[in-house]
Amino acid sequence: MPRPVTLFTGQWADLSIEELAPLAKKMGYDGIELACWGDHFDVVQAARSKKYCQDKWALLEENGLTCFAISNHLVGQAICDNIDDRHKAILSPEIWGDGKPEGVRKRAAKNMITAAKAARKFFDCKPGRNPKDKSPAVVNGFTGSSIWHALYAFPPTDQAYLEKGFQDFAKRFIPILDAFDKLNVNFALEVHPTEIAFDIASAARAIDAVKGHKRFGFNYDPSHLGYQGVDYVKFIRDFSDRIYHVHMKDVWWGHGNGDVGVFGGHTDFGDARRYWDFRSLGHGDINFEEIIVALNDIGYAGPLSVEWEDIRMDRVHGASEASDFVRASDFPTSNVAFDAAFDKEKQ
Repeated sequence: MPRPVTLFTGQWADLSIEELAPLAKKMGYDGIELACWGDHFDVVQAARSKKYCQDKWALLEENGLTCFAISNHLVGQAICDNIDDRHKAILSPEIWGDGKPEGVRKRAAKNMITAAKAARKFFDCKPGRNPKDKSPAVVNGFTGSSIWHALYAFPPTDQAYLEKGFQDFAKRFIPILDAFDKLNVNFALEVHPTEIAFDIASAARAIDAVKGHKRFGFNYDPSHLGYQGVDYVKFIRDFSDRIYHVHMKDVWWGHGNGDVGVFGGHTDFGDARRYWDFRSLGHGDINFEEIIVALNDIGYAGPLSVEWEDIRMDRVHGASEASDFVRASDFPTSNVAFDAAFDKEKQ
């Protein structure tokens, strides 16, 4: 069967969930990946209230939608980051508090554990769910990083300095992952510049840092890898047992006028000078055919979730087109060898 096609609601948080749900259905989606901001999914309320979870499912069902994951990216960013004024804009007043960095990080970590409790309760309330189903729930998100600022090796940055960053990540995230494990919930990091893992090498190092914790995996998104020059298909094969969720998002690179490189030149998205920019699905340079083949090869059967970002295109037009693009791109794997019919015993 084709994989379900969902819409990540993070870029639509200016709309209430009551407005977005029917629009998502109209745009052709089977479900939505609920962002834990706006009014789309409140982890504190969901963790406390079974009725809150049931009401969310009722809203989804009324609009012919389902859900496979929640996403707590904004809070996750604050867990390991060097906190500054930018974080205040993406965090709730409760998590920001007085803005003192260590307090912000600790409150963010606590909220991430609450997100796991909320996810478990929410998916346990899924209508028609088999009580014997032991499938893990999924929380997508970011980790932040205390060493992202040291990306470029000057002043000279030795491995001991970088290792402190990975150990800081481990110190903060192993207790979170342990809490996830008790609840049968997976944490899926969206590998991404500014996170502790932003390419294949750093993703492998992050796994090592948390001692291969089984609850630490990835929300695969090729758009953050392609423009860096990272082999985004190899990522799927290298981490085949840790692909817990998939974002479908496109990007182009090798554009611009030569003024701006991979690091972005302190320009805004959509600036014509930029070397790279996120594009609506099918309008960029990602080879989704190779991605689908690789996902089939590793046996990934979860949703394909559109994270729609394209500053040059109307989002309803783009997201509608994107749902069609994903359906046209996806195909089931074969359960027979194409040359089996050549065997006379099978004719």
